[in-house]
Amino acid sequence: MTETPLARIARVEGPGVPVRGNDIDTDRIIPARYLREITFENLGPHAFEDDRAQLRGRHPFDDPRFAGARVLVVNRNFGSGSSREHAPQALLRGGIAAIVGESFAEIFFGNCQAIGLPCLTLPAAQIESLQSLIEEDPAVVIAIDIASGAITAGRAAYQGQMPEPVRRAFTTGAWDALTALQESDDEIHAVYRRLPYVRGWRRP
Repeated sequence: MTETPLARIARVEGPGVPVRGNDIDTDRIIPARYLREITFENLGPHAFEDDRAQLRGRHPFDDPRFAGARVLVVNRNFGSGSSREHAPQALLRGGIAAIVGESFAEIFFGNCQAIGLPCLTLPAAQIESLQSLIEEDPAVVIAIDIASGAITAGRAAYQGQMPEPVRRAFTTGAWDALTALQESDDEIHAVYRRLPYVRGWRRP
């Protein structure tokens, strides 16, 4: 079996986009009508679609200054509401590679980890500082070191937080459950051969 290397995520770098507001739920991130999508591939352009329609071009995701953003900077309790995995998928498919916020809804945070989308937290005052910095200089490059949690934006520096097991999953590639499973083919079949209720079955 050909091994596929685990997708280790050590660093995310690129311009940012600030989306202000507390308790932005998953229905606002991706409207419920898109839950009928069979795959996630086309969700990117529909992130925040209803909010964007209401703001008529004044939403940060419609602002040409933030085109190509890779780091989303948000406020408190981001991703609350339903557990739909389409929400982080829409952000990832839209080009977002990391999210920095005050806090995240637990299920949303877990869904982000499952697809390789790191979420780091900062205190409210530092989030305000980072959002304002991006608004003043949209071209500023935000660099996130996943192992240390260090975040830099131009000359500004912040110390992001992430639970240690989650940080380790990103830096080792363990977040990538499918590849980890594929790499464990021999171990899986060793267990299979020891199970009394499957003895005699032929290995495919």
